[in-house]
Amino acid sequence: MENEIVFLGERIIANKFLIAKDVNDSRLVEYTDLEREQVAPFEQEIINIRANFIGIFGEILKNRLGEEESFEIISKWGMETGEMIYKTGASLEEALKDTRYYRSYIWRAIKDEVMSNNISMETIFTIGSIIDPLMDHAAYAFSLAYIKNFEQNMTKAKEALIELSVPVVPLKKGYAILPLIGNLDTERARILMEETTNTALRLNLEKLIIDISGVYIVDTMVADQIFKLIDALKLLGVETILTGVRPEVAQTMIGLGVDFSGIKVATNVERAMIEFHI
Repeated sequence: MENEIVFLGERIIANKFLIAKDVNDSRLVEYTDLEREQVAPFEQEIINIRANFIGIFGEILKNRLGEEESFEIISKWGMETGEMIYKTGASLEEALKDTRYYRSYIWRAIKDEVMSNNISMETIFTIGSIIDPLMDHAAYAFSLAYIKNFEQNMTKAKEALIELSVPVVPLKKGYAILPLIGNLDTERARILMEETTNTALRLNLEKLIIDISGVYIVDTMVADQIFKLIDALKLLGVETILTGVRPEVAQTMIGLGVDFSGIKVATNVERAMIEFHI
């Protein structure tokens, strides 16, 4: 049986490009004319990638690798390929459709060898117990890598969006305004602190107007983050004026026990600019 498994592994390796071509042709049938036109310049590269994946199963059989080592190899393939496919812009659903074709055509190649070389049923069952779990794990590892890259990209996009929502707008040398709009969650509050203090240093600010007229929900966390920002700016030598505190927000903040005694407050931006002599 051992020799038969090694033999079948060698045959998969020898025929990996033929199997890959079959997989590729079957997938192309499902594509639209436009999709086929788009992938045409990369077809040989795609076939090479498919052949490399198919060859991994042949190597595992040929070298009689243990379960742990085999799964490690497949995991590495899944992580690398999942990241690569994500970067091409292909959908996870479309990419996973390949799985059934790999399984089908690898087994078809094995069947041809079995019929031609009188391979024992014990060998066939053993190979099945090796290939099928590895194929399932390949789909899992691939999906995991794809989703991980998707989540990382979404996080970066969210951070970029939040940074754009924390604009410190210069008014004149040493003076600027920070108009806050929308809700302040933990992540945005972190970026608010980082971006504002960094910008204050870069612009060498002396005075900053913080306008919260666009912040509609003020709870303990929001008030705490605003006051922490004011304290941080004070340590940098930046004087601040808080504007846009609507009556209902003021009532909420007083109800939360917020102490305004150490904070300069103006009714609106215009009044703050007058006070700052802008």
